[in-house]
Amino acid sequence: MTLVALLAPPAHAATVYETQAQFLERAFGASAPAPEVIWLSGARKTAVKELLGHDYPALRLRYWCRDDRSAWVLEEIGKELPITTGVIIDGDVINSLRVLTYRENRGGEVVAPAFTNQFNGVALSSGRELQVEIDGISGATLSVRALTRLAAVALYLDAESECRNGS
Repeated sequence: MTLVALLAPPAHAATVYETQAQFLERAFGASAPAPEVIWLSGARKTAVKELLGHDYPALRLRYWCRDDRSAWVLEEIGKELPITTGVIIDGDVINSLRVLTYRENRGGEVVAPAFTNQFNGVALSSGRELQVEIDGISGATLSVRALTRLAAVALYLDAESECRNGS
């Protein structure tokens, strides 16, 4: 009986759907640009806190930028554990949002393209809200909210980045 308990998988095993390297290759092809850094301080920190409803746990974030495209790897808590999400932005709209790693034991339906494709072509309004309403998924409400908040944060940070404001 003890042996069975030792062999059981952890209750919150992470499922990796795409590695960061795979995400960057999808965004930029075989040669991704060098990462850049954006600091979360001052007004930027305040804006991100308003979008998330809490402080982001890091003071700086890496992102990748080439031409009119940027790629962001961000994390947000679903119910209890972080959801690692990759967001590709072209111009000022989301080209692609995908869950890279999902750690919760419920709500995993948010990884399905039927859900994530809702973010394609979405921009931020002047009030820093997504310009479209994202349809929820019964049983995955917290994960849906987490990804919706991350989409808004990625769009906001992209607009604040050197990618948009010249290097």
